[in-house]
Amino acid sequence: MGEVRSADVAPVEVVFLGGLGSIGRNMATIEVDGRIAVVDCGVLFPDAEHLGVDLILPDWRWLVARGDDVEAVFLTHGHLDHIGALPYLLRDLDRSVPVYGTRLTLAFVASILREWPELPAPDLREIVPGTSVDHDPFTVEVVQVSHSIPDGCAFAFTTPHGTIVHTGDIKLDQTPVDGLPTDLAHFARIGDRGVDLLLADSTNADVPGHVPSERTVGAAIREALSQADGLVVVASFASHVHRIQQILDEAETFGRRPVFVGRSMVNNMAIARELGYLDFDPDREVAMADVERHDRSELIVVSTGSQGEPFSALSLMASGDHRHLELGEGDLVILASSLIPGNEQAVFRSINNLARRGVDVVHGGIASVHVSGHAAADDLAILHNVLEPEYVVPVHGEHRHMMAHRRIAVATGCPWEQVLVCEDGDRVVLTDGVVTRGEPVPTSHVYIDGLLPDVGPAMLRDRRRLGEDGICIAVVTIDPRDAERAADSVITQRGVVLGEHVDELLGTARAAVDEAIDRLSRARREDTTAVQREVVQTLGRFWKRETGRRPVILPVVQEL
Repeated sequence: MGEVRSADVAPVEVVFLGGLGSIGRNMATIEVDGRIAVVDCGVLFPDAEHLGVDLILPDWRWLVARGDDVEAVFLTHGHLDHIGALPYLLRDLDRSVPVYGTRLTLAFVASILREWPELPAPDLREIVPGTSVDHDPFTVEVVQVSHSIPDGCAFAFTTPHGTIVHTGDIKLDQTPVDGLPTDLAHFARIGDRGVDLLLADSTNADVPGHVPSERTVGAAIREALSQADGLVVVASFASHVHRIQQILDEAETFGRRPVFVGRSMVNNMAIARELGYLDFDPDREVAMADVERHDRSELIVVSTGSQGEPFSALSLMASGDHRHLELGEGDLVILASSLIPGNEQAVFRSINNLARRGVDVVHGGIASVHVSGHAAADDLAILHNVLEPEYVVPVHGEHRHMMAHRRIAVATGCPWEQVLVCEDGDRVVLTDGVVTRGEPVPTSHVYIDGLLPDVGPAMLRDRRRLGEDGICIAVVTIDPRDAERAADSVITQRGVVLGEHVDELLGTARAAVDEAIDRLSRARREDTTAVQREVVQTLGRFWKRETGRRPVILPVVQEL
C-alpha cells in the first residue's frame, strides 16, 4: 500500500493477549524488528462464577519471557479494562518501561501506581492527539477519538511492512460534551496513505444504527431531577467524567449540591477537576460526613455501585446498611450507566431492594440516562469507509460482536477472507502488506485473589464444588502397633445436609467408614494413603446414595 516495504526487516507480528472473546482484559502487542510495543494492559472484573477472585488479568507469560524486548506501552484511554493490569505487568517485567498516554490517562495511571510503591519509578510520557511519537523502531500517530472518558485516542503504527491502526474504544459522537469529536479527518489522511491492518473496537458491532450523543443524557437527567423532591442518588462509572459533568450541571440548575461517594469516584473527580476536565465549584461540594446537616432536597449524591457490587455505596444504601445515608419514600436513584453482561442479577437485586424501601429508580431501560461509548454498526461502517483497510481484525468484544464486525467490514469492501476473527493468544503476521495467521502463543486467564498471584481454574473448580455440594471431613485414628482402628471415626460436614436427622445420618456415615476400614487388610491399614482413599470412596458412595450429591471429602488419618 502506501509505505515502502523493506525485505531486509523481519515481518511485523501482532499478538492478542486479551480482549478477544470477552469484554475486558484488553491487551495486544506489535513487534517490529524484534522489538515489542504493548497496546493497552487491562483487567477483567470477575462475575459470580469467579468465587473469591478480585481481578482477572491477561496471561503474559510469553511476553515476560521476552521481557528485554519490550520497548514501550501505549495506552488508548484511562478505563481499567485498558490500564488496570499495568502495575502487575511492570512488576513481572521487573523494570521501568516507557508508558505513553494522554494527560488524563496518565493521571489515572499515576494514581494506580501510587499504591505500588515497590515498583521502579514509572516512566510516564504524555502524548497529544494530532501528533506523532518516534520511539525506535516505532513511529506512532496519535488520533483523537471520543469515548465515554475524555482523552481517548487511537494509534496508527507505521512499520516497514505497512500501516497498522488500532482504534482503542471509539464512538463517532459528533457533539461530545468536551467539544472534541473523533478526528475523522485525521483518519481520512491515514486512509489516503493506506491502511494495511485495522484493529477496531467491536463492542457494539451487533447494534444497528448510530449511537446517540452523550449530550442526550443531560436532558434525561434534567427531566428526572425536575420531578424529584427528596434525596437524589446518581450511580455512574467513576471514570465517566463527561457523564458526571452533565450531572453536576443539571444539579446546579436545581440548586443541588454534590456529594461524591466511593473511593474511586472521590479520587477520579479530584484528578479530573485538578486537570481541568471537570468544571464545578468545589466550595459547593458536601462531604459525606456532613450530609445530615443539610436538607435532603438540596443534595445530589454521585456514587459508584451502578453494577450492584456487594459492598459498594449504592448496594449498602439499597440494603439499609450505609453508615451515613438512608433511602426511603420520596428519594430517587438514577442508574446512569450500562448494564455489564454478567451483572444483571446483582443490579436487579439492588433495584428490588430500593423499590422495597419505596425509592423511585430510573435506569437505562426506562429513560435515556445512558448512551454507549462504543460505535454501533452504522458508525463502524463510516469508520471502515474512511480508512479503507486491506485487512481487518475485530477486537474488544465477545465472539458475537466480532462476527458482526466481520460482516460490517465485508459490507464496506473488505474481502471475507481478509477479515480475521481471532482469539486470545492468536498471532497475525504482516509481510509486505499481506496479513496471515502465525503460530499462537500460550495464554489463559490469570486470577488474582488478594495476595495470591494466580489461584487458577483448578482452585475455582474446588471453590465452586464446595459452594454447590459442601464439605465432609472424616478423622480416622489408627493404632500403629497392630494397625487397627483405635477409636470410632469422627465425621463432620458443612453445607451437605441440614435438619433434625443430621446426627443420625452422620452416625450411619461413621459406621460405613469404620466397617470399610475394618475390612481392609493389615498391609493396607498400615498405608495412610490407602486408608484415605478408602474413606473417600466409601463416603462418596454414601453421600451420593443418601443425598444425590458428592461433597468435597477431606480424609484425615492420625496415629494414636
